[in-house]
Amino acid sequence: MREATPFRGLGGKRRQTYLMTPHSENTMFYGAKSDIFENAKLLRKNQTPAEKKLWSYLNKNKLGYKFRRQHPIATYIVDFYCHKLKLVIEVDGAYHLDEDQKSQDDIRTSELEQLGLVVVRFSNEEVFSDIEKVFNRIKQFMITITPVS
Repeated sequence: MREATPFRGLGGKRRQTYLMTPHSENTMFYGAKSDIFENAKLLRKNQTPAEKKLWSYLNKNKLGYKFRRQHPIATYIVDFYCHKLKLVIEVDGAYHLDEDQKSQDDIRTSELEQLGLVVVRFSNEEVFSDIEKVFNRIKQFMITITPVS
């Protein structure tokens, strides 16, 4: 069996580099490490009902841009990410109402914004009660952002 390289996995099978190596800041992953990618993979398999619902509106370029779900960025895994717009969308469950969690969310949002990303948050309740309103708010944010080439 061959040794793994950045372009070939074990056994010599061709794999995408981002699945095997840490990333530099100039990619859409902002230095995310391998363990973050493994955790993101698990989260994609175990999405919350609110994330599943919003994903059904964001996937397959329905807004004219590609969104990724459970996407690694630096030390975080964001719920949804559009690289072309540098737009992060987070769906927050009830535990985000806890004061300690709110503080952690503020730090996380600040760190993501320092990377030049726009962060938009919605509650599970907003997604379940009025998904069209959420979808329209996302479209409004998209209009104000200049796409990265």
